[in-house]
Amino acid sequence: MDDEGRIRLQKLLALAGVASRRHSEELMLAGLVEVNGEVVTRLGTKVDPVVDVIRVEGRRLPPVSGKVYLALHKPRGVVSTMSDPEGRRTLADLVADRPERLFHIGRLDTDTSGLLLLTNDGDFAHRLAHPSYEVDKTYVAEVTGQLYPRILKRLLAGVRLEDGPVTVTRARIIQASPEKSILELVIHEGRNRIVRRLLDEVGHPVRRLSRTQLGPVRLGNLGPGRLRELSDEELGTLLDQVGL
Repeated sequence: MDDEGRIRLQKLLALAGVASRRHSEELMLAGLVEVNGEVVTRLGTKVDPVVDVIRVEGRRLPPVSGKVYLALHKPRGVVSTMSDPEGRRTLADLVADRPERLFHIGRLDTDTSGLLLLTNDGDFAHRLAHPSYEVDKTYVAEVTGQLYPRILKRLLAGVRLEDGPVTVTRARIIQASPEKSILELVIHEGRNRIVRRLLDEVGHPVRRLSRTQLGPVRLGNLGPGRLRELSDEELGTLLDQVGL
């Protein structure tokens, strides 16, 4: 970097693992790299890796910073707080070896497992948790009783609860039998116990519930209690979604 903290664009792309420096130059010459909304083809152009918004073939390259962005698989029985006066197991127990002061983005019920995001970026955490940005949340629920397509139609048409209507973006039946069924549904709200209350309302109480995806971030094969860093592509997409 120079004295002003700027770096040649092709070098930054190479350091970020986008491509080799030679291939990064080819991407620039082909008009596939943007900085702050403008295509940059001049080799040697310098950028600020902290504040400039850089895209390669339309994909956002996250800024260089000391911030961390983590995906956590919260097990059932863990409280979605960093401390608990009742002495129950908390998120702090799962990230005890991390040096950063982490914020959890939103929360999951104690008896719900699945994906939570953690960060030390307060602005990012605040925006991602705010309902106005409508980041999709995907859940898989095991419910009591047999699900029929008419229930999906009712969910997709919108269900009104005591604290207002709930919009379901997508829903599908994974498995159905007289005793229990499994469905996947996508919503963007984070109201308290929203999925459980929603499915209670349509007559299928939840037996088990897991969040499997938040925006572009998938739980995948991340084991219960385990952490991983978000990929550049995941983080770039989320930064775009929340306007950062």
